[in-house]
Amino acid sequence: MDLILKQLGDLLLGAIPTVVMLLLLYGLYHVILHKPLQRILAERHTRTEGAVQRARADIAAAEAKTAEYEQKLRDARMTIFKGQEERRKMAEKARAAAMADARTKAEAKVAEAKKGIHAESEAAQVGLRAEADRLANEIVAALLRPLGGAYRPSAGGQS
Repeated sequence: MDLILKQLGDLLLGAIPTVVMLLLLYGLYHVILHKPLQRILAERHTRTEGAVQRARADIAAAEAKTAEYEQKLRDARMTIFKGQEERRKMAEKARAAAMADARTKAEAKVAEAKKGIHAESEAAQVGLRAEADRLANEIVAALLRPLGGAYRPSAGGQS
């Protein structure tokens, strides 16, 4: 067993330089490669997260601009519709005024025509009465002529 312990001690003594080299190699790896690699990865992660956050902010800004544009578009459409409605109402009022004016003129023309017709009717009645009186006088004269022609109609048309 002594032999085994001596061999084990020699083995451990021979392993010390290997352990030291391994620790030195680990330290160098950590300083030369691992820390810069971790720093680069952290920087890349920061840049990536920053880009993602900027992209999210840009998307939110674009959505806000889109909502603002849509609101302005709705407002413009509403303004156009209100203008059209106002013009339609004005046209309706103008048409109603023109209709009322035309109706008034037509009623005036009808009233004037009625007055004219009434005046013509009265003139025709007066003329017809005079003509009837004249014809009646002629008929009486024609009937009395065979009797001797002594009848002379009076100025008023009645005897």
